[in-house]
Amino acid sequence: MDVSGHELDLHRLELRYAATRVAEPQAVQRLAASLERCGQLVPCVAVNDPQAGESRLVLIDGYRRVAALRRLGRDTVAIECWSCDLATALISLLTRRQDRAFACIEHALLLRELLIGQGLSQQQLARRFGRDVSWVSRRLQLVQELPDNVLAAVCAGQLSSWAASRVLVPLARANTEHAERLLQALVQRPLSTRELRQWFEQYQSAGRAARERMVDHPGLLLQALQERQAAQSDERLRDGPEGACAADLRKIEALIARLHRRLPSLSPVPAVLIDAMPRLRAALNTLCNAIERSIANDTHGDLFERACVTGAGPQPARDQPTAQSGA
Repeated sequence: MDVSGHELDLHRLELRYAATRVAEPQAVQRLAASLERCGQLVPCVAVNDPQAGESRLVLIDGYRRVAALRRLGRDTVAIECWSCDLATALISLLTRRQDRAFACIEHALLLRELLIGQGLSQQQLARRFGRDVSWVSRRLQLVQELPDNVLAAVCAGQLSSWAASRVLVPLARANTEHAERLLQALVQRPLSTRELRQWFEQYQSAGRAARERMVDHPGLLLQALQERQAAQSDERLRDGPEGACAADLRKIEALIARLHRRLPSLSPVPAVLIDAMPRLRAALNTLCNAIERSIANDTHGDLFERACVTGAGPQPARDQPTAQSGA
């Protein structure tokens, strides 16, 4: 059946690989607006597979276009039919240049389909992609390490692939229950990448009781952190540079005290401490000398007081003549 470049009824398309695409409702909405304004400029790609039946085609590329057409209430779609098998079509799809690059998770899902659904080995995939086997293995690990519910959330567009691989997967290895509860919370109230990174840093250093609250209400932790940062900002503004210097000095004293407490447990003294002693002495001497020079040069006192003293008393107006010229 040759239907290249023709209109095809949408119900004759089999969306077999819809699960390998990440849903992006906003992108579909933008595409629907473009289709309504300009029409379908790029045809979808489909392959005639005997398992799909004589009257149906398997959609290879164009899942967003199909979703946008359905949102517009259209019944037909422009199709380009490739005369090849499914494995060749999927490999061609991944290797050719496209306007929209596949996300890493989509790439990995299509590779898994080629591995499991089409029966190709990793060696065959590596050879047909012009890569080595380790590249194929690393791609496949992106989906093999993800729990099913996390992978479903990524494909549904409820969770980014970064959040899945960098936060949910490590958390699932350590505590599966916490990972599931966090996923439920993120589906209800998504967090940005920056917020989730900040949340995970706090989780790693928190106690057991705090972690129980954090996984159920991650947004409350971020709100508390924002309030703390605002309070610290107000404190720095109130105390001025003098307060900032005092805070830095307290931190230095605390670090020195901590090193002092650790010394009894270090035997022999590590080379890193011995090598650091000359640098510490030099840095401290430089700071002390700079402070002494600042004290010696500060002979005029406070700038505001100096301005008040200089500007005190009546001053002659610049447009008034002098006493001699007036006489």
